[in-house]
Amino acid sequence: MSKLLAAALVAALVSLSAPRPPARADSLDPDLIFRKSTTFKFLTPNDKLAVYGIDDPVVEGVACHYTTPEKGGVSGALGLAEQTSDISLACRQYGPVKFREKFSQGDIVFSERRSFFFKKMQIVRGCDTKRNILVYMTYSDKLIEGSPKNSTSTVPIQPWGNDADPVQKCADFLR
Repeated sequence: MSKLLAAALVAALVSLSAPRPPARADSLDPDLIFRKSTTFKFLTPNDKLAVYGIDDPVVEGVACHYTTPEKGGVSGALGLAEQTSDISLACRQYGPVKFREKFSQGDIVFSERRSFFFKKMQIVRGCDTKRNILVYMTYSDKLIEGSPKNSTSTVPIQPWGNDADPVQKCADFLR
């Protein structure tokens, strides 16, 4: 009977620790660009830094890349490790900027879970209306206590290529 109970417990832990898709502002997963090991762990996964890319779901022509630490070891392998809040962010215009819809200051562009229960990382967007610059910020929050660690990136909206269309103003798309 105890072997059956142990097998059921292991099966439950495996199902709980299976990778889950992150809670997203849109339905697409981030693109893993590459990972680099930072700490060697014997017989378990190494600690790593991972670089991901995402497209802004509301602003066509803008992409963000963020680097996030990923804990290894047994707790990291089981999905139980609380990941740190040390996340860097860089966003750039890679084509003509076109707004798909109106947005509010601080709207969530991307969000993902950083611990088994209460912590998540978010990338939010705003508009510097005076300078026509998109502003992106990443930070972590926690149910009880958030983190002051953050990173900001800006994207000045510029004409692109031989595009004869006038440059859109982010202020025109604020709610």
